[in-house]
Amino acid sequence: MVRNSERRIQLADAAVRVLARQGSRGLTHRAIDTEADVPRGTASNYFATRDEIVEAILARIGERLTPDPDVHAGLARRPPGRELFAAYLRDIVHRLTGDPDATLALFELRLEAARRPAVAATVAQWQRAGLDADVAFNTRAGLPGGRWEIILFHYALDGLILDQLTVPIDERVAADEAVDVLVNRLLPPDPS
Repeated sequence: MVRNSERRIQLADAAVRVLARQGSRGLTHRAIDTEADVPRGTASNYFATRDEIVEAILARIGERLTPDPDVHAGLARRPPGRELFAAYLRDIVHRLTGDPDATLALFELRLEAARRPAVAATVAQWQRAGLDADVAFNTRAGLPGGRWEIILFHYALDGLILDQLTVPIDERVAADEAVDVLVNRLLPPDPS
């Protein structure tokens, strides 16, 4: 069988959907084949092991949740400060809630990482690279806050996103409003 990048993306997207909708136990080569509507055995031709499936899922999630360059170009023209920081966070929340399959699959991988050391190593490496990139971006953009603030925002946004995609603690709280309150409480006021 000829392996091609389009088919690999199709299978990775199917794996994301399976993981998001069926959880870790439902993630099998056969389930991926069925979800992708391809002949039986196709997924195993592209991903020989479950670890390869996990790596493909993480790579695809990263691609699907990548910021829109036009949105970021518009934000980059604004002056640095708490409001800009909040705007970047709102963009993150919109991307994560806008692709619930990718986000739920990521949460599922994190849960599986608690049970499987190989998954934990892969997910930890992916998360740490993301955190380092976020800290570097924040520094380059001249935004307030350092590494610790970025870590705290990751913790807070993880909870907010989980809440938005599952069962909200308080359905009256809008995600954008929660981000604004969080930024105003965690970051020092902009210098006047």
